[in-house]
Amino acid sequence: MRRSAPVVLLTIGLLALLGSYVVYTQRVVAELGREAQLTAQLFSRVYALAAKPGAGEDPGLLDIITTLREFKVPIIVTDSSGRPTDVSDLPFEHNGVGDPRVIAYVDQLDAMNPPVGDAAFQMVHFGRTPLARGLRVVPILQVSLLGLLILVGISVLRTRSRAERERVFAGMAREAAHQLGTPISSLSGWVELLRERAEEVPGVASALPHIASDVERLERVAHRFERIGRPPRRDSVDIADVALQVVNYYRVRLPTLAHATTIEVIRADGALPVPGDRVLIEWALESLVKNAVDALAGKGGNIRLTVTAGAGNGATVRVADDGPGIPAEIRAKVFNAGFSTKESGWGIGLALARRIVEEAHSGRLVLVPSDRGAVFDVILPG
Repeated sequence: MRRSAPVVLLTIGLLALLGSYVVYTQRVVAELGREAQLTAQLFSRVYALAAKPGAGEDPGLLDIITTLREFKVPIIVTDSSGRPTDVSDLPFEHNGVGDPRVIAYVDQLDAMNPPVGDAAFQMVHFGRTPLARGLRVVPILQVSLLGLLILVGISVLRTRSRAERERVFAGMAREAAHQLGTPISSLSGWVELLRERAEEVPGVASALPHIASDVERLERVAHRFERIGRPPRRDSVDIADVALQVVNYYRVRLPTLAHATTIEVIRADGALPVPGDRVLIEWALESLVKNAVDALAGKGGNIRLTVTAGAGNGATVRVADDGPGIPAEIRAKVFNAGFSTKESGWGIGLALARRIVEEAHSGRLVLVPSDRGAVFDVILPG
């Protein structure tokens, strides 16, 4: 908030300045309109004088009419029957007072300003000068353009800020992967030592595969952190094999006594290759499965991964559980970064999974409507 405060204050200041500019120009337009009305009234009086016998020979009166025309106010003079008798400074070409466009333009002028004069003798219909018309429209266009530039500037600043945060995050992630390397190597050495002495200590032999699997998982997690901030790979990945690997990892770590949870994978025979980054795809599937495991915690239930061929050469992985499901009022928020229904949740699992699927692999991650539990479809193109 403190970092964005100057931008907010600057934006408010610019909007206030632009608003005052628009208000001022509209006041100028109103004043010009009042002057146009006074000019039309003068036209009406001068024409009334000019209509008197012998007035047409008065050079002073003709000079006044010529001077009034220089105000560039669009004017049409009509007689008592509404027929145009004189025109001045109309904004279009015409063929004199009998032109149908001149007759039609009388109504447009009356819509701008009420006519002045004597209906029994003559009426003067007038509009706005080119300057008044420009001042009415141009400031609004300028303000709209400047407002658009402000929005673009704010968007650029936010994008730069986001890019900077992502660079910092990527750097921290890679540093974390580097720091994990030493203890992981050490753990691998201890596992090898335990293998050599497994027969000396009861129970070690049965625990070693699980310990080795956890060490291998730590290595994969560290490798994932190394992938953050780097372009995703475009290898041929057997998505069915990745789903099976995720299921096998979680199967031996789920509760089997009280509130038992089961997990299974349904897949067709043969490979289902898709272009992508195996490390990232595995990360996305694990996030979805972990979400399902958390939803079934303390209740038990079933988790099922179904792998099917998609359109073209693509594939779809459906991750479904029979837990409490996701309430309708929060379904639109579950992919928002930072949103979580768990007290200790960070709210990044589903957001990260969607980013991996959609941004890194041009696929789709969809929360599918269901009568029971939560169902997610990972749709990857071929």
